[in-house]
Amino acid sequence: MKVSIITATYNSEKTIEDCFKSVLNQSYDNIEYIIIDGASTDGTLNILETFKQKHKNIISVSEPDKGIYDALNKGIEKATGDVVGFLHSDDFFASNETISHIVSAFNLEDIDGVYGDLHYINATNSEKIVRNWKSQPFLTKLLKQGWMPAHPTLFLKKAVYIKHGLFNLNFKIAADYDLMLRIFKDVTLQFKYLPEVITKMRVGGASNRSLKNIWLKTREDYMAVKGNKLGSPILVICSKNLSKIPQLFKK
Repeated sequence: MKVSIITATYNSEKTIEDCFKSVLNQSYDNIEYIIIDGASTDGTLNILETFKQKHKNIISVSEPDKGIYDALNKGIEKATGDVVGFLHSDDFFASNETISHIVSAFNLEDIDGVYGDLHYINATNSEKIVRNWKSQPFLTKLLKQGWMPAHPTLFLKKAVYIKHGLFNLNFKIAADYDLMLRIFKDVTLQFKYLPEVITKMRVGGASNRSLKNIWLKTREDYMAVKGNKLGSPILVICSKNLSKIPQLFKK
């Protein structure tokens, strides 16, 4: 099984080396690594070139884009793997066995997607867990309770994107939530929860960087729920936000 992993970068020189090593040091070797750069002006491209000289499985493009979701869409379109996953430029996989475990889950069962747990970590101290996002096995009714898997941990068969499309660029922050709602409400698809930490994510992402972005995220979440016809958007969003509170205490 071939796995395509996509990383979108833009002026990511401070963290990108850890991200690259996390993918390239995986024990599973049938990985296609796609880097979509937004025309970085710092040292990101120099670091990328150094890794490309040593690893033939890296595919990259650097050009202006319309933001991270546009970059990820480009990556999905380029992906030739059976399974597609993402690793953002500030993040890294929890272990060198992560992709092997994900592939094993796909091989053991007839499933369309695998997801797991996520650790938000301190921006400068990767050992300090700020928030522990522990997921659970999927049930359709959970969507109306504001549940969603941690998107950075979600690996889907390429066929799922062919069926349901890409990220909607009308969303600036919540396109991942909208896409997951479209996919997870499809009752013909089967998903597997892998009860282990898949990804370590540094805090400070776009959705929680400022009060303005928090408001935009809430507004876009509302639009995503309404557009996917999941019942009362206000109740769903309230449940979604309240579910995050226990994650702050599960370290």
